Amino acid sequence: MNISRAHWFRTPLAALALSLALTASLANAQKLLTEEGGGQALVALQRMQSNSTAPTPHNADGTPDLSGLWGPDKNFMYDITSALKPGETLPLQEWALKASKGHMSNEDPNVRCRPSGIPRMTPYPWKIVQTPKLVVFLYEGGPHGYRQIFLDRKEHSKDLDPTYYGESIGHWEGQTLVVDTIGFNDIFWFDGAGHPHTEKLHIVEHIRRPNMGHLEVDVTIDDPGAYTKTFTVYGHMNQLLNTEIMEYICDENNVDLPHIVGKDSRK
Repeated sequence: MNISRAHWFRTPLAALALSLALTASLANAQKLLTEEGGGQALVALQRMQSNSTAPTPHNADGTPDLSGLWGPDKNFMYDITSALKPGETLPLQEWALKASKGHMSNEDPNVRCRPSGIPRMTPYPWKIVQTPKLVVFLYEGGPHGYRQIFLDRKEHSKDLDPTYYGESIGHWEGQTLVVDTIGFNDIFWFDGAGHPHTEKLHIVEHIRRPNMGHLEVDVTIDDPGAYTKTFTVYGHMNQLLNTEIMEYICDENNVDLPHIVGKDSRK
């Protein structure tokens, strides 16, 4: 199954379907992924999902064990508007709304093999490795990157260099891991719809494992440089079984760009 997933994502059909999805509305993107075959990899992951409602595993210190392999939430891929509560809208400042409407799909940093940032996800598995002092996210997709959450720090570092994943410090509030992250660059987009942010971005995540097979993440986004107020998006992930993350180096065989229609930001 791993080989099939890797092979499919390296085909022109996959690149075309996914790039078209980036330029379509969320509804059209989902239709493309279903009708044009772009959803084959996600369907493969869905077949591996555990729907177990067995009790949440815990560590020796009583904290929930978040470790394991997880599938992405599609609402964090195409358009985070879909991850808002029903009836809510993104509180975009005028310039940010104009920027998101003007972004071309071939300008997306993610399709150019840049890290996805937070809260964006890619259609690939990701792994949580948990220790008492550090939680690590290992990403199969994009540049095959990682993210660190430090549990033994009380304050953020001073004079942070802006990065794609920022600096994350976490602590436990009961059964919830609370992660505070700052120090972002302004390069990545929140989603395939091109929603931007600035280096003023501050994100707080609440991560819970309500049972064995499911993970819940509430992501509160505060960016006074691009949004008029703080807002929260909600994600739901399923544990994956009988698979493992693979080495997938995006820029080693990036077949997306020749198929993407739109202005080339490098010219």
